[in-house]
This record gives sequence, structure tokens and C-alpha cells, in this order.
Amino acid sequence: MLNHSKNFQVNLANALYRHGDVLIKRIVTIPQNAQKRVGTILAHGELTGHSHRIQQTQAVQLWVHGSELFLEVKQTGATLVHEEHRPIELPPGVYHVWRQREYRPDAYVEVED
Repeated sequence: MLNHSKNFQVNLANALYRHGDVLIKRIVTIPQNAQKRVGTILAHGELTGHSHRIQQTQAVQLWVHGSELFLEVKQTGATLVHEEHRPIELPPGVYHVWRQREYRPDAYVEVED
């Protein structure tokens, strides 16, 4: 894939996307025992009520494996949206999704949006 704005090649095999407090990394496969999850919301904003979500509901499938979240983007691609961030276009593929965490002396906690 060529990024025309910077005129250099992008390696989609190791692509990382940051969308506010959400990090998305392209991976090869979803864990074998992952379970389907309904919906398109990757993360809810506890303080604002906003959410990081996929705009096209038919274009994705969410999966959970323990406490981990995975995203399968189907052939058409998908748009990740949030009220306070620019949209990000995700090409077809499989992704691991993380919420940003911060260290506190008693534990690691997810960042509240």
C-alpha cells in the first residue's frame, strides 16, 4: 500500500493504529477459542459517554478471548469513529484491540475517556 501523502510504502502486516485511548494492531489470526461478541463498540467513554466504534455494522465482527478484544474487518474495510477524533479507515484483516492503561501504585487501570 502506498501512502500518497508521504510517498512511502506502508507495511500492513505490522500496522498499528491509535485512536485516542484505543490501540489496534494487525495480527495474523484470532485465538482459536475466541467467542463472538455482538456490536461494533470497541471502547465506551465513561466520562463523556462517547465511544470508539465501527461505523459500518455489517463490515466487522468483534471477538473476545478472556479479557482480550479482537476485531475482524471484512472485505470492504471499515471506519473507526469517535466524536473527538478523526475517523480512521481500517483495511480488511484481523486486529487485536487494547485500551490504554495507566500505572497507579495499587494497580494498572484503563484510562477513562
